[in-house]
Amino acid sequence: MIPQKNSYFNSLTGFRFLAASLVFVFHNRKYWRHDIHHELLRLINEFHIGVALFFVLSGFLIAYSYYDEPLQSIKSYSRYMLLRIVRIMPIYWIILTAYYLDPAFGKYHFRFDTYTLLHAFSSKTNLYGIAQAWSLNVEMTFYLLAPLLCFALRKNLKYILFGLAFLFGGTVLIGNLWHQLNGNTTQYFYPIEFVVNSTFAGRSVQFLGGMLLAPLLRNNRLDLLNRFTRKTLTGFVLIVVTTYVIGLFQKNIYACGTDTAAGMLLHTFILPIGIVLAIAGLMTEKTWLQRIFASRLFVLLGNASFAFYLIHISYVNLKICKLILLPDRNFILLWVVSVLIYLLVEKPVYDRLRRWIIGKPKPTLLNLESGQ
Repeated sequence: MIPQKNSYFNSLTGFRFLAASLVFVFHNRKYWRHDIHHELLRLINEFHIGVALFFVLSGFLIAYSYYDEPLQSIKSYSRYMLLRIVRIMPIYWIILTAYYLDPAFGKYHFRFDTYTLLHAFSSKTNLYGIAQAWSLNVEMTFYLLAPLLCFALRKNLKYILFGLAFLFGGTVLIGNLWHQLNGNTTQYFYPIEFVVNSTFAGRSVQFLGGMLLAPLLRNNRLDLLNRFTRKTLTGFVLIVVTTYVIGLFQKNIYACGTDTAAGMLLHTFILPIGIVLAIAGLMTEKTWLQRIFASRLFVLLGNASFAFYLIHISYVNLKICKLILLPDRNFILLWVVSVLIYLLVEKPVYDRLRRWIIGKPKPTLLNLESGQ
């Protein structure tokens, strides 16, 4: 196993700042659409890839942490899931409750499915409440299945590939059969574009990319990775180039290249390769980029990235914009608010709940795990 040097894992935390910032720019691109060069806009129109960065990183960190701890007992699995829940859900529940209690937004119309994230299995309701919470549903689905996926990965790669292919086909089949039977008015697991873009079944390749990297680094099997002499540079260049090429399939300045089959294939199968190489580089190479991401400022921002993701659009952002709207669309202000939420609410709540679940804290990679 490679040494668990803080600087390497800290760089992955800083990497989350990049992912969250890309998503922010993507969601706010409409305000700059007519003021920037069309080639830059082509790239920005695909900055939704920040979500893919989160998913690949989650796959790596969970597999790195639990690769040798597959399903051992109901008790161990229950504790594992409780840790995942208290890592992600409390801050989401707090913001969601504030939304429902606000007469100008939720108007006291509480929905059970938004609290359980079940609403995100439907293309009709997946943006209800806190719109970006659909990705939390994808994360939690991965967490539910991760121990089983790690077990399959330890046995044989073909088992996990077959399992994920079966999951995707089964999900699409259920949605279509439901539609044939009664119209599927709730739009659960339907249409196929929704399954590909917004469910774990469609996003599983991104998590799998991170999972495949984990045993290589854990067991010092770097022979495959060492074929790339500059993994960090190669990875980030591949991310940028793939993102730009996806953008070539945009039908107009308002669309994304991933709306087409070719763009989606690149996003699903090629982009994760670049992300995996970038993560491998950050974990094995001392570069200026690794040092930047591992700096104290970027680590703090990376730790606050989950809060930033939850507030950068939708309810909290709209509330802040009513009070103040700066030329950067409150980018810096939102990060300041996110850091305060992380330090004053998210971290204390998580630390307390974690102590309640497993007792005295010990060194862990939990602070690195993505919640988007």
